[in-house]
Amino acid sequence: GGLFVHCPAALDAEMRRDVDALGPVRAVAASSLYHHLYVGDWMRAYPDALFACSPGLERKRPDLAFGHVLGDEPHALWKDELAQVDFSARFEKEVVFFHRPSGSMITADALLNLRRHPSRMTRAVALFMLNLGPGRGWMERIAVRDWKLGRRQVDRMLAWDIERIVLCHGDLVRQDGKATLRDAYDWLR
Repeated sequence: GGLFVHCPAALDAEMRRDVDALGPVRAVAASSLYHHLYVGDWMRAYPDALFACSPGLERKRPDLAFGHVLGDEPHALWKDELAQVDFSARFEKEVVFFHRPSGSMITADALLNLRRHPSRMTRAVALFMLNLGPGRGWMERIAVRDWKLGRRQVDRMLAWDIERIVLCHGDLVRQDGKATLRDAYDWLR
């Protein structure tokens, strides 16, 4: 009955036409402390949508009127199709989603995959970070502040029937999503 927009990008006229052609925007989720730059544009364009944010983003961006703070429990608008986990063990306080009908996990930064980024500089940074696949590299060990909590949260995600993973940064994982997530966080014990 409508669209759930995750980590909205810049909203220019072309994107707005494309989004509107898909259906009405019902909800917009800024699911990480670092994915919020364009939310104000979306709020002005879609004032009737529910705007939800990662825990703490409502304090970081008091200029934005969020109607809901995300957590472990899905909002009534999407609870029939999306599950979610508050991956608060990570420093960016990301909330990760799972779209049950398609078997798709939806992430912001929980699984960076920058090794084939178009920017040569970004690829160099990815190599330095040893980011050779989704969620791989030494940066993840720094990003997760509480390893025990992180293990519990990843285990909750692994309970999902994940086939594919949609990432904000990098190529989509089109198959074996559960194995990809398990491999990325195997070091969490």
